[in-house]
Amino acid sequence: MLKYTIRRIIGMIPMLLLISLVVFLLAKAMPGDSLSGEIDPNNTDPQYIEEMRERLGYNDPIPVQYFRWVSGFLQGDFGTSTRYKVPVADLVLERLPNTIFLGVTSLVITYILAFAMGIYAGRKPYTVGDNLIGGLNYLGLAIPSFIAAVFAIYFFSFNLGWIPYSGSVDPTLQPGTFDYWLSRIHHVLMPAIVLGALATASYTQFLRNDIIENSRKDFVRTARAKGTPTSKIYNVHIMRNSIIPLVTFLGFDIATLISGAIITETIFTYPGIGQLFLDSVTNRDYPTLMVITMMLSALTLVGNLIADILYGVVDPRIRLD
Repeated sequence: MLKYTIRRIIGMIPMLLLISLVVFLLAKAMPGDSLSGEIDPNNTDPQYIEEMRERLGYNDPIPVQYFRWVSGFLQGDFGTSTRYKVPVADLVLERLPNTIFLGVTSLVITYILAFAMGIYAGRKPYTVGDNLIGGLNYLGLAIPSFIAAVFAIYFFSFNLGWIPYSGSVDPTLQPGTFDYWLSRIHHVLMPAIVLGALATASYTQFLRNDIIENSRKDFVRTARAKGTPTSKIYNVHIMRNSIIPLVTFLGFDIATLISGAIITETIFTYPGIGQLFLDSVTNRDYPTLMVITMMLSALTLVGNLIADILYGVVDPRIRLD
């Protein structure tokens, strides 16, 4: 397992370099540049603009600009945000806890609902409860997250007043107190449900179908013939095989929850990485845009590695070494 993990980590290095080249070239290919965010907006003298462009290195050849950016990136210098005028590292670290809290909450809600509904539907297929769960799942798959977010704000915030429609916490509360954390949970609950709705529907259907399929296999018939209790058959024999597909999604979710939160965070005005990413695109804040894109790419590779490692944990037949 250790050798496999080391090999995979080493294999990520050329992949990340290739991704960094693509990210850099795409940023350069976008219309305009971030020069307007780095100069005095009141000074429109062409000579001043040309001097600033030369000083900031925008006139250098593309390979020179790329290697300068990569070398700074490797040294921990992610550049300065042209919109917020602060180091990109500080800006990302300020927003990252909110997105992590949103993602973890969404995952917890997703897995609790998916396992509860998937196990029930798998153990009692083609019943009224199974059909009801299937209908809810197809509804969750059919409604886009941004539509669900708008309706959630309209009904639960404006009409019922149950949830806040913006922010991540009540600014009047003292950080670290019990009321502070209650407020954070209160603010994150509805965005997390909206963000995890699609995953919940997919996980439930996969788990339900796998439980039904595994319950018909020979090893289950053998266990029943030996008098093994039904609860043990489902909880030990069937579940261990049925959760293997979900392990794949768990690895991808590490990056998907952050990238998928772009629309959700924007609609709920939730100050996280997703909203910061969209702002950086809108305002041509290229240093921030490239750092967030690289972070999402790295998280995708790490998620794939975690999924592969969990395969060996869940299914002993898989030998990674």
